[in-house]
Amino acid sequence: MGNFDVIIVGGSYSGLSAAMALGRALTRVLIIDSGMPCNRQTPFSHNFLTRDGHTPKQIATIARQQVQEYETVTFFRGLAAAARKAGDSWEIEVVSGEVFRAARLVFATGIWDILPSIEGLAECWGISVLHCPYCHGYEVAGKKTGILANGEGGIEMVTLISNWTKDLALYTNGSSGLTPEQEAKLAVRHISVIDKEIVRLDHIEGQLQALVFKDGSSSPVTALYTRAPFVQHCMLPAALGCELTEEGHIRVDAFQETTVSGIYACGDNASRIRTVAHAISAGTMAGIAISRKMIFENF
Repeated sequence: MGNFDVIIVGGSYSGLSAAMALGRALTRVLIIDSGMPCNRQTPFSHNFLTRDGHTPKQIATIARQQVQEYETVTFFRGLAAAARKAGDSWEIEVVSGEVFRAARLVFATGIWDILPSIEGLAECWGISVLHCPYCHGYEVAGKKTGILANGEGGIEMVTLISNWTKDLALYTNGSSGLTPEQEAKLAVRHISVIDKEIVRLDHIEGQLQALVFKDGSSSPVTALYTRAPFVQHCMLPAALGCELTEEGHIRVDAFQETTVSGIYACGDNASRIRTVAHAISAGTMAGIAISRKMIFENF
């Protein structure tokens, strides 16, 4: 059994950021990471100063190299399988059987998107099927763009994405759920509403070419925005009693501490804002908050 001051489950941007803050504060840190970040398919990352346009892998590689320079930080490649309270400490057991103990836990484990079961959509996710215009909207500005949504959510997304392109259509994949007033609002802006069932996304290596409908017709589209529902990528925080918000994120305070004292969460698992910059910011906050609390406790 290995003993540490803090165990961080998840070694992507937020977890690495927390580890750097803690490591620089002379805290003994263990990062447990399975090597499967949620944005591994995304070709480029944006809205992050000094690294705009770099690939997610490039950014993570640089971050890991820098964190590894601190002797206070240890890495373990594996998957956390169980977590439990052990006296005044916490224990994490990995799939391979090793058990690690620490006074504090940080979960930087992200979320798992539940994508629509439409052929080709998963292959385009993060490439030309997008969730965030602030991450990817500039690159497809002015191009033929679709919104895959319906009802109030569809209107909200259409309104937002109209900032980046006027060549816009709403694809509801069935009943639109729109009121007559909402339909009229879209019509006056020449935004089509297509309620045909989508059976396939035609694409070339993830670059969307067209939506193909059940009736055999198709619609050329360069980019498609959708908001997929999600679940927590790691169920251990919930098993330990950490509360979730109504949306399904881990509930945290301003210092990234969950509703269970001594357990922290940062990154996509605890926020609606899914950007590299925000994940790093949240990780830094968690690391500093934990360090400060431990220093004052031990003085």
